[in-house]
Amino acid sequence: MLASSAVDAEAFASPAAASGDGGLVRRLKAGDEEAYATLVGLHGGRLLAVARRFFPETEDARDAVQEAFLSAFRAVGSFEENARLSTWLHRIVVNACLMKLRSRRRKPEEPIEPLLPAFDELGHRTAPVAPWPDLHGELERKQAAARVRELIHRLPESYRTVLLLRDIEELGTAQAAEALGISENAVKIRLHRARQALRTLLDPEIRKGDA
Repeated sequence: MLASSAVDAEAFASPAAASGDGGLVRRLKAGDEEAYATLVGLHGGRLLAVARRFFPETEDARDAVQEAFLSAFRAVGSFEENARLSTWLHRIVVNACLMKLRSRRRKPEEPIEPLLPAFDELGHRTAPVAPWPDLHGELERKQAAARVRELIHRLPESYRTVLLLRDIEELGTAQAAEALGISENAVKIRLHRARQALRTLLDPEIRKGDA
């Protein structure tokens, strides 16, 4: 998948790190205020990076992270200590982002049709698509990932959110449908169109790089 190949989700904590979660979780459950500060310090940057996938405005992303931490603090009593803390927090911040998207007043979306490819009567694209380049070196990959993230934010919100959930967060179709309150068929259609639109946005970038 185009987006997920270019934008890797942040790696979760290693097994060694996960094994050290128990002490922190026990302190959190005991109401240790320093433990709350430690949790924010350890995971705040990763959660903000996740939230910024959903919100181009940094302030909105920060609000979602704050809500996620509040939710985590309220629910920490039910956290199972053999689970991975980073995975749990990741799921909470994604849910916080979705709740914020649903609650805020939506502006009329730009139509996605201008970004979709055109086909001739035989079903072939009317414009050729540039091949995805081979990326050499960590710097090139990071630059490409950053540019893809910028282009994802240009997609209409309803399509962008489906793309993020399916290709970046790697939720299944049924999970994405449940999270968004839409049918599985709607998820499939929006995902297909979002991928096509993102490819349209990427095409001039690829051609520019090849020039």
